[in-house]
Amino acid sequence: MDYFPLFFNLKDQPCLIVGGGEIAARKIRLLAQAGACLTVIAKTFNQDVLAMQTELGLQLRQKEFTVSDVINYRLIVSATDDKAVNQQVADAAKQQGIPVNVVDTPTLSSFIFPAIVDRSPIIVAVSSGGAAPVLSRLIRAKIEAAISPAYGKLAELAQTFREKVKTQFASVQQRRIFWENVFQSNIAEQVFAGRMEKAQAMLAEKLNGINEGQTSGEVYLIGAGPGAADLLTFRALRLLQQADVVVYDRLVSPDILDLARRDADKIHVGKQRNRHTLPQDSINELLAELAKTGKRVARLKGGDPFIFGRGGEEIDTLMAQGIPFQVVPGITAASGCASYAGIPLTHRDYAQSCVFVTGHLKDNQVNLNWTQLALPNQTVVIYMGLEGLEQICQALIRHGSPQNLPIALIQQGTTDNQKVVTGTLATLPEIVAGQSIKAPTIIIIGEVVTLHNRLEWFTGSAPDAHELLQ
Repeated sequence: MDYFPLFFNLKDQPCLIVGGGEIAARKIRLLAQAGACLTVIAKTFNQDVLAMQTELGLQLRQKEFTVSDVINYRLIVSATDDKAVNQQVADAAKQQGIPVNVVDTPTLSSFIFPAIVDRSPIIVAVSSGGAAPVLSRLIRAKIEAAISPAYGKLAELAQTFREKVKTQFASVQQRRIFWENVFQSNIAEQVFAGRMEKAQAMLAEKLNGINEGQTSGEVYLIGAGPGAADLLTFRALRLLQQADVVVYDRLVSPDILDLARRDADKIHVGKQRNRHTLPQDSINELLAELAKTGKRVARLKGGDPFIFGRGGEEIDTLMAQGIPFQVVPGITAASGCASYAGIPLTHRDYAQSCVFVTGHLKDNQVNLNWTQLALPNQTVVIYMGLEGLEQICQALIRHGSPQNLPIALIQQGTTDNQKVVTGTLATLPEIVAGQSIKAPTIIIIGEVVTLHNRLEWFTGSAPDAHELLQ
């Protein structure tokens, strides 16, 4: 171990920064977050440092550094581009036994700055011992993705009840087991969902032995996005990985399912045209029954659960039966597929509004407000419109849309199987008929489609799902 990791309490402690440039400004900001009282010595100060003087209560001393300047400080940082000054600062600090860091010079430093994940009071520090700072920052980014900011709130909750727990449980082992159970229970989930008062009440009940042995399930209505696994939100990933059961539809990609717990039960309730694995009413009841047995149920829905996902019907059933639930928004197919196809849904020169509709066939007909959809200067996005594509194009033309209005059909957007087919209202049905198109698809109609060839950027290199966990 080249460096021994320690955490300093710098609140109200005098600390010295030598240097007044950009690097010094970053260190000033970092130490100020820890509550340090900062003095900055430099021959000149840049605008950032000057701006922080009042904001952070800095004491600025415009002068050359001298050896006596280090006296009475608890921690010193030298952030100059003058090697001689840096050496002087390091020697003077070490002579006084004061921890010193010379930025980007580990050989002159008695401590180094790690890459920090701040979930106060939870703090995670990552260091390469100065060998590879960029790698440390990349590792930090992976940790940040795995640790929600709400973990700090969870630690605050534990601190509030710490003395009560010590009073109730005599041994360290008993306290450890108690807290392990709390941190992996629905109490923690209430904190993550922002229900701090509910979490406090549940923890108090647990300490008092109330509801002992009872189980409380919950449903997580999760938007799985348009397909690519790395488009899941942090919250969606966390809830998916703690769920006991995953109920999913056919639009959820295998990569996303792979992110669930290995021992979680997986139930497919996907619906296809004219073929439903389970009717919607049965899905609603299934979610409620699973939760009643104490299970944490992840309901995975392609796109966003509240945009043509019937999520409102599902939570209506849960509310009627008193089942706790959370809704996690997802990137809807319209936004995700359009972005990956290089088609802005709105654009100052082409479209000032955007309309989402479903092209699902009912009695072999697509029944929509065609007069509204044929209006100019807008983008129309049609979900589930592949089977009715010819009817859609003909109806728009009949209601006033020009035959040469651009239109795009996007297959399996955001995934390695993404395919974009473009044409006009008059030509696209015939173009699509000559190709093998596989669901899910989405249709985008409007002048913004002309930007596809210029703005297309995605070439089918979506990250492997397991990269999210490494």
